[in-house]
Amino acid sequence: MSTDSPYSDDQIEAGRRLFAAPCTFIAGAASIESLPPFELPEIAFAGRSNVGKSSLVNALTGRSTLARVSSKPGHTRQLNFFDLGSRLMLVDLPGYGFAQVSKSLKQSWQDLAAAYLRGRPTLKRICLLIDARHGVKESDRETMKNLDKAAVVYQLVLTKADLLKSGTAVAQALQAATAEAARHAAAHPQVIATSSEAGAGIPELRAELAALV
Repeated sequence: MSTDSPYSDDQIEAGRRLFAAPCTFIAGAASIESLPPFELPEIAFAGRSNVGKSSLVNALTGRSTLARVSSKPGHTRQLNFFDLGSRLMLVDLPGYGFAQVSKSLKQSWQDLAAAYLRGRPTLKRICLLIDARHGVKESDRETMKNLDKAAVVYQLVLTKADLLKSGTAVAQALQAATAEAARHAAAHPQVIATSSEAGAGIPELRAELAALV
């Protein structure tokens, strides 16, 4: 992956300090009524099932078991809230796509996530995760259109970039995702490629999110 970074050393350090703070699971909300109160700025992580949301949350916070990781798609079935140093709330959303559950349960997850995204004034940004190997899929585009309509700012984050065969392949994946983001009104222009396993892109994403605090 490229060593070029749009972030300064000071920004990288600010991100490192923020995500080195204690991070604690606060609540798992299965309904709008059970959402925790508005207290801290929030960053939500969304994406297709098995795209690596929980792994990314763990990599950002430097903890291997903070967010439960499963190889079975659809494991996250509620909105999970994590308090990062009493400065930022990280929110792990249920995945969309091919989770092997009933249509009614899948719809209830989608309704809960949609209601959260529309009505959370403390929500600063959504990290919309995209598997770097597969690029933006139709289900991702549908989510992006819905976020555009809701005027919720989101940023594409490529995951599993270490599984691409070369730096050229990573650059091509970034170029394609950046072009896709440019077509959407609410999408942040900066796309970040990450690897939860290798740690690539994690300091840059920390810096980006720290700037929101």
